[in-house]
Amino acid sequence: MISSNDFRPGVSIELDGSVWRVVEFLHVKPGKGSAFVRTKLKNAQSGNVMEKTFRAGETVPQANLEKITMQHTYKEGDQFVFMDMETFEEVRLSEAQVGDRAKFLKEEMEVNVLFWNTTVLDIELPTSVILEIIETDPGVKGDTATGGTKPAIVETGAQIMVPLFVTIGEKIKVDTRNGSYLGRE
Repeated sequence: MISSNDFRPGVSIELDGSVWRVVEFLHVKPGKGSAFVRTKLKNAQSGNVMEKTFRAGETVPQANLEKITMQHTYKEGDQFVFMDMETFEEVRLSEAQVGDRAKFLKEEMEVNVLFWNTTVLDIELPTSVILEIIETDPGVKGDTATGGTKPAIVETGAQIMVPLFVTIGEKIKVDTRNGSYLGRE
C-alpha cells in the first residue's frame, strides 16, 4: 500500500485491476475542507491517460513490478523475441508493444523487461546504443564538427541527423531517448 501523500512521477499503483503510473501530481490544501491530491495517471498497458483526485493520506495498492534483464535474440514476423539468459525463457512482444523503440533495437542487445504478475508492461532500452551507418551522403573536404548536419540511415533502419564529416561504415553512439547523435565510436 502507498499513501497518496507519497505519490511522485513514475510511481506505479494498481487501480481498477490494472497498473497506472503517476505522470503528474499536485498536493492541494484549500482554505476550507480537507487536503487532496490531484493526479494525472497513465495506464501502463493501454497508454490511456486519466485525471483522478485522491484524499490526502488515502492509501492505494502499489503495483508490484519486476524488472528482468533479457536479450533481444531475433525478430520473427512482427514479433520481437527476448530471452532471459539465466532461465532461457522466451518472451514475445509485438511491434505495437515495442513501439518506436524498435528503430534502436538490434539483435543481442540487452534490455530491461518490466513485468506485472506475468504480464509484460514495457521494455527499457539502454540510454545509448552503438549503431553502424549504412547510408548517408559523402562528406566533403573542409566539413567540420561545428558545420551542419545531414541525415544518415543506421543498421536498424532509423534516420539520425549526424555531422557532415561522418561517413558510411562508421559506428556512432545514439541516444535512445530522443534519437540524437552523441559521437563516433
